[in-house]
Amino acid sequence: MNSVLSQEFPMSEAYLNNNSFHIVKIDVSQHEEFDHHEAVYRCQDDESGLIAFIGIHNRNRGPAVGGCRMWNYQTEADAITDVLRLSKGMTYKNSVSSLDFGGGKAVILGVPKAEKREALLEAFGLFVNALEGRYYTAEDVGISPEDMSVVKRNTNFVYGLTEISGDPSPFTAFGVYQGIKAACEKKYGTDDLANKRILVHGIGHVGYFLCEYLHQDGAQLLVCDLNPSACEKAKKDFNAEIVFSDQLFGLAIDIYAPCALGGTLSAEFVNQFTGDIVSGAANNQLVTPSIGDLLHEKGVLYAPDYVINAGGIINISFEPDYSSDAAKQRVAKIRTTLRDLFERSESENVPTYRVADEMALENLKQ
Repeated sequence: MNSVLSQEFPMSEAYLNNNSFHIVKIDVSQHEEFDHHEAVYRCQDDESGLIAFIGIHNRNRGPAVGGCRMWNYQTEADAITDVLRLSKGMTYKNSVSSLDFGGGKAVILGVPKAEKREALLEAFGLFVNALEGRYYTAEDVGISPEDMSVVKRNTNFVYGLTEISGDPSPFTAFGVYQGIKAACEKKYGTDDLANKRILVHGIGHVGYFLCEYLHQDGAQLLVCDLNPSACEKAKKDFNAEIVFSDQLFGLAIDIYAPCALGGTLSAEFVNQFTGDIVSGAANNQLVTPSIGDLLHEKGVLYAPDYVINAGGIINISFEPDYSSDAAKQRVAKIRTTLRDLFERSESENVPTYRVADEMALENLKQ
């Protein structure tokens, strides 16, 4: 793995440095994704091989809360870019959902071999604990609720444990489903999904649960995923049509639901998009903010990602006195939030992503 950390992001403060256990606050003020982030920490444990970054964007509404992502980043610079984007996204997501959480995120570089995973996760727990409640972690891409139980051995600053709220994926999917219904209501005058051609791009946990909801409502499903077995399962369970990534451009669909990693909404994709609605679970869907303007100009109704995909974080906000029924009722209110957002976008003739940002920033000031 190439490290460009010392060249691009100078060390600014040694927060903790003890034997094999190193956590350093780094200076990212010159990074293009910097947005007045409170802190970014580089964490390294020599014994387990862990290298991670923890980003804290804003704590106006409460402690920074956001998941931990495990990914094979090509460089540390890539990981820093991701943690800056994702932690800011969590601030906006938590704020627009009126949660008493600030925004934070963690990323772990590389996916360890099975025999090293436990030690690495335990080390990550020590780093989270060292921040003394500034940041609470949870599962994200590459991390399971079971992994969080390992992290919990060394810190109490953990959400989404199996024995409490468990896997947030069904709640995220339920929120996206409610958001799609809200978008259909706005675009078509009805939330009836029968015979709507909906492409679900990414059939992981969230994507699969979303397919269940959409199939029950009579939608015609198309699915795309890098994992052929996930596509085959969706074909078998939901009579879904399988499409490949090189077939996405110009596909005849009504609704596009991006549920994989972010960045699928490019100018090339949007220019060839013939559908009416984009509503999905992925984070950072827009390659650049200007893509949101392009969608608005084309008359495509876009449900901003951090509004529609907030079901998972809403679910864990009910810990420690957890009730799945209460959590689901609260997640269903994503539909109301999006109704208000769509109305404001229309009345002010402002792209939906900008309205979402305005709503989040308004809540941050409260």
